[in-house]
Amino acid sequence: MSTELPHHTVEGAPTAPALLLGPSLGTSTALWDAVAPELSTAHRVVRWDLPGHGTSRADLIGPGATVADLAELVLALADSLGIDRFAYAGVSLGGAVGLHLAVHHPERIESLAVICSSAHFGGFAPWEERAALVRREGLAALAETAPQRWFTPGFTVPGLVDDHRNTDPDAYAACCDALAAYDLRGVLPKVGAPTLVIAGREDPATPPAHAREIADAVPGASLTELAGASHLAPAERPDAVVAALRGHFGGAAASGMAVRREVLGGAHVDRAQGNTTPLTARFQDFISRYAWGEIWTDPTLARRERSMITLTALVAHGHYEELAMHVRAARRNGLSPEEIGAVLMQTAVYCGVPAANSAFAVAQRVLAEESNE
Repeated sequence: MSTELPHHTVEGAPTAPALLLGPSLGTSTALWDAVAPELSTAHRVVRWDLPGHGTSRADLIGPGATVADLAELVLALADSLGIDRFAYAGVSLGGAVGLHLAVHHPERIESLAVICSSAHFGGFAPWEERAALVRREGLAALAETAPQRWFTPGFTVPGLVDDHRNTDPDAYAACCDALAAYDLRGVLPKVGAPTLVIAGREDPATPPAHAREIADAVPGASLTELAGASHLAPAERPDAVVAALRGHFGGAAASGMAVRREVLGGAHVDRAQGNTTPLTARFQDFISRYAWGEIWTDPTLARRERSMITLTALVAHGHYEELAMHVRAARRNGLSPEEIGAVLMQTAVYCGVPAANSAFAVAQRVLAEESNE
């Protein structure tokens, strides 16, 4: 077995709480493409590829591999990134890895989400048969039937099917060996991390009954069933998965991002997040966590009052581009055009007439645009 690490990607501020995302058999980090960017506003998100999947080396595991072997790869990856404790979410085999970590390495897992997964996958026979088939004939035939196993009728993600087709057969078979030997039903009560279980109601591979079995056995676990979702819920129902994971993993940045969207509008926040670079990621995390997650969520002042204060401060410092954004925000927070005008009149007295003159010009333009819209 190689001592190299699995291929991985890292998104989000390096100071944010770590969240590792595990893949399903036959997929790659692309499984999380519609979910990870949203989660990275509140977390340092690390996606990893199974051996022989995506761009991970195939020789990271071999015949007779176990879920414990995959879990050790995840711990080695976390260690290499300087991550001690972390939140973890995984799909199918990736979820099994998370459960194993929560049982056998509880000191490492802050919280856990198990998505379209199980405490067992049907025992040795079906997986040993699949492993033998793949070692003998490759993955072409399985890839052809992947959409039926992974998605609801009429939905597919061609890129994920291509990932399945391009997976290394020997590594895929070794992962089948791991699934064959995996059974945590007897030790689920040992899971101490806060746990969310997510099921796709139309999942033929790990039906909702498997999710209920986990949720019933893990102390304090909660269960969410997603309508219109099959086995790869993060690809088919990404918005619902994001909402569930945000609610579970929580944190100031997560609640702050929700408030930021409500006040500034989703389009603005999407642009800001889309323009995030390694240089600005920490600043974006700071804004979400501190400005929006702690200050704007403080119930001492109402949002309309905060808008009045913000408008005044922006005029005082001449931040007119920000002022335009917060005039729109003030309208969302319930201020009328007349009230905005009254705030700007107040700034004329305490911030100066020239500053107020520029501010009125900005406000007039924004309100006119809003009226036209």
